[in-house]
Amino acid sequence: MNIVRDSRHEGWVRTAYPDPTTGRPLIGGGFSLDICATEHPQSNPLNPNSFVEPSSAQLWQAAGLDLAQLSAILDRFDRRVELWGKQELRRKVRAHELPPDITEGEAMQLLRISVLQAAHNARAYSVNFDQLSASQQMALTQLVYQMGVNLEEFTQFLSAINGYSSDSQNKSAIHKLDWKAAQRDLVESDWARRYTNRAIAVIAMFDPGYSMRPRQAERQVRNWIYPPAEPHPKNARSKKERTELARNSPRRPASKRRAKQG
Repeated sequence: MNIVRDSRHEGWVRTAYPDPTTGRPLIGGGFSLDICATEHPQSNPLNPNSFVEPSSAQLWQAAGLDLAQLSAILDRFDRRVELWGKQELRRKVRAHELPPDITEGEAMQLLRISVLQAAHNARAYSVNFDQLSASQQMALTQLVYQMGVNLEEFTQFLSAINGYSSDSQNKSAIHKLDWKAAQRDLVESDWARRYTNRAIAVIAMFDPGYSMRPRQAERQVRNWIYPPAEPHPKNARSKKERTELARNSPRRPASKRRAKQG
């Protein structure tokens, strides 16, 4: 679970703060404080795993925490937003000007239950989950943790990681998945452009060779997001360009050329 606390991922903040994109209250390793329970039907008939999308209050209780504490945190968050605005509240939280709303142990309890939920839903997203490498399972769990139901929008990615062929009994048979296509779909997303460092770390883990060469895998993803500029040496022209340049250059009269030579 320590990877979730990496600054490239969700970070670790024990005071409720506004999500930079949605403005909704978050805490700890990115735990959402005011999410309602939602229906999330399984659309893949070959995947027997179901999705679980509980409310923030249900996860809070499952982590062994008191609902009265959650209510107090939300009330305090709303008052601070009304008093300072979301931008100023984020600044105060980053500057550690406010006391923590939860303890280190409570933050770890919330993280643990959130990761368990993400791992459960990761199986519902991939019929091949048990055949994935450890790093690929971790990467998919990370995506579910960060995106929740929004991962459904990555249709090409989900199609790539659920590659299978069906026999006459309609049972899936695993074949070699197109991991490059899966990675490319994530690379080309708004998520990758908005959270680049986080995206590079997660997308790289889908590389089948990640465990043997993690830095190389991350470098490849970084090059996809930020393609290296092609070198253009000064004064480097092709033979054809030089010929065209010479042909189109104005020529001095012969008398002036002889005078200059003399």
